[in-house]
Amino acid sequence: MQPRNMSMSGVVDLAAVKAAGEAKAKAEQTRAETARQGGGGAVPPSALVIDVDEAGFERDVLQRSAEVPVVIDFWAEWCEPCKQLSPVLERLAREYNGRFVLAKIDVEANQMLMQQFGIQGIPAVFAVVAGQALPLFQGLAPEPQIRETLDQLIQVGEQRFGLTGLTVDADATADESAVAAPAPGPHDAALEAAVDALDAGDLGGAVRAYRNVLADDPANSEAKLGLAQAELLSRVQEMDPQKVRQEAADRPEDVQAQIAAADLDLAGGHVQDAFGRLVETVRRTAGEDRDAARLRLLDLFEVIGPDDPRVTAARTALARVLF
Repeated sequence: MQPRNMSMSGVVDLAAVKAAGEAKAKAEQTRAETARQGGGGAVPPSALVIDVDEAGFERDVLQRSAEVPVVIDFWAEWCEPCKQLSPVLERLAREYNGRFVLAKIDVEANQMLMQQFGIQGIPAVFAVVAGQALPLFQGLAPEPQIRETLDQLIQVGEQRFGLTGLTVDADATADESAVAAPAPGPHDAALEAAVDALDAGDLGGAVRAYRNVLADDPANSEAKLGLAQAELLSRVQEMDPQKVRQEAADRPEDVQAQIAAADLDLAGGHVQDAFGRLVETVRRTAGEDRDAARLRLLDLFEVIGPDDPRVTAARTALARVLF
């Protein structure tokens, strides 16, 4: 479940030469204005992660993208994968210390922005550089691949658009770090170990760590979700996407081919495609084949989370074909 490669040529296709000149001019103008006002242009750490709505989009995203790349995290409260991805993006925004700004957009409250960006599933991550929008990746992704994508984005911003980032107020950082952390829960260390394993690409280690938590606390929702996601990542890690999709198209009666394609669909953020594929497979099969498709569909429900309306709809569709 790697981020889709960011299209560097796509930036050029969007009138990059003109945009680069304008972006550089705007950035220089902003720095000059800041200097005239006697300020250093420093921002507090809270300015690195912001909530954005339709009313503030032009100011907070388009205008700000003339100074620094703006990464957009499209999310929703009911989206369990979003709850896994968003904290990683927020932590990286602070770690990168002004090299990019993270703008969080709730798709439920900002349907127009969702439509304008052509969002088909969440989580979805875009960037705006010098007013130019480009997709980064959709669905969950391991942290090393997210870092690689961010590094490419920052390089584009610097080399093509002259964006050098923001200066962060170190004193404000120190003040914020003084806030007391909440008391750790009984399984926090094990869950943290699982997340660390995921970040390091050790999917087997993450699976074992989540299973250790569930062995002691079978109802732990965070561990159940993490395990389902780690197992999905493990299954798709070595797949050849083109081959898997071709086999699924050529052999619609092959249950294992449909299951593999559904895993790829979900890993890429195409939730409804994955669910629809398996519901249809359940409808067309019987016996062990039907059970295999049904059980994989239930596994994928765990990846997304029970509160997601797409899971609710797919459960209803599954019930119709079963009964």
